[in-house]
Amino acid sequence: MTNQRILSHFHESAETKIQSATVLAQPIAQAIELMFAALSNGNKILACGNGGSAADCQHFAAELVGRFERERFPLPALALTTDTSILTAVANDYSYREIFSKQVQAFGQAGDILLAISTSGNSANVMAAIEAALEREMRVVALTGKGGGAIGKMLTDADVHICVPAERTARIQEVHLTSIHCICDGIDVALFGGDVNE
Repeated sequence: MTNQRILSHFHESAETKIQSATVLAQPIAQAIELMFAALSNGNKILACGNGGSAADCQHFAAELVGRFERERFPLPALALTTDTSILTAVANDYSYREIFSKQVQAFGQAGDILLAISTSGNSANVMAAIEAALEREMRVVALTGKGGGAIGKMLTDADVHICVPAERTARIQEVHLTSIHCICDGIDVALFGGDVNE
């Protein structure tokens, strides 16, 4: 019984990724183009999300500041999920809804990118961060699922929406991680061309 349940997770994950590949290839390519252009112009990427999505933000920032699959200079990316003093002060003194938006207001500049991650598309604090980013003439790359929720309706034509065609949170998160790896690889290829093994 346990083995069968494990197998079903693997099979469902693989099927979700295969279904997502065709749907998401174009928006992922657009996200790469948007992020590479921003980085080339000396701008940075800010990332926000809750729970597993917070971990994805930190994973993404680590891949850019450190490296993905090849040696290169560090790229400016900042996860807005890591400073416990900022997070707890803002949540305590204002509201949990503002824990990311205050940081976008502090660190974000026109031309920067906000990577906004929410599996439901309805995270209030991520939505507030998007509002703050758009006010600052930043562009947004949103990773969502479950139809995109309210976040899908907030984005402009200049933004990118990577909406996983799935309802189960675990499956959405798995595709988000693959999407993040595709973006990191795409940025490296845009910087250096070719394949990592060449």
